[in-house]
Amino acid sequence: MCDGITDPDLGPMCGRPFGLGFHYATNQLYVCDAYLGLMVLGSGRRLATPLSTGVEGVPYRFCNGLDVHQLSGNVFFTDSTTNYDLRNASKGLESNDSTGRLLMYNPSNNRVTVLLKNLPGPAGVAVSQDGLYALVSNYNANNTIRFWLRGPRADTYEIINFQARPNNIQRTLVGDFWEAAAMVKQSTQTLVPIGQRISGLGLVLQTVNFERWYGNKLISEVQEFRDALYVASPDVDFIGIYSF
Repeated sequence: MCDGITDPDLGPMCGRPFGLGFHYATNQLYVCDAYLGLMVLGSGRRLATPLSTGVEGVPYRFCNGLDVHQLSGNVFFTDSTTNYDLRNASKGLESNDSTGRLLMYNPSNNRVTVLLKNLPGPAGVAVSQDGLYALVSNYNANNTIRFWLRGPRADTYEIINFQARPNNIQRTLVGDFWEAAAMVKQSTQTLVPIGQRISGLGLVLQTVNFERWYGNKLISEVQEFRDALYVASPDVDFIGIYSF
């Protein structure tokens, strides 16, 4: 019944996976499902195991981005809003909703901790290789923040980058990050999709314009692998491969 469905009203029953993160040491795939919450799929298993559907008495309404810190095994994920589910996500954008949360799941004790509250539509999250900080994209506010996990600035954050509609963030092998976002095309004042490679400081290291292939459809992810970028968008039926 759920295989290949596109009916949004079946989402609460069938689920809608958004963020994915693989922990290599344990061969476990963690899933942030927009409707069903945080789940894990073990090696050789066909069905995912639910881990958490809410924290501090507040259910997840839009479980979105996810990243696994490989050394600690901790799972970082975002709940974009506590007011709207995926079917009504546009209302969160229209109302400038700021009820999103950054969360961490500790597999050693199976507990979820709220790291940050009152975020404006947090979407993507990526943890630095050393685990000192996490980058979080705030879709509604058009910015990216750096949240310090350890050290003298722990539990504080600062805005490090401004870009239209920032979405998922993926760490590269060398430690910088690719972020799916958009830019304003001056001639038409419309948004076009781009990928930006940024440093942990938020410095823009590279920008790739994907308008040629995606038009004005926004992209959700840019993943670097073997001298190519793999580009995803919820509005098209293909995965783009951009070779350097």
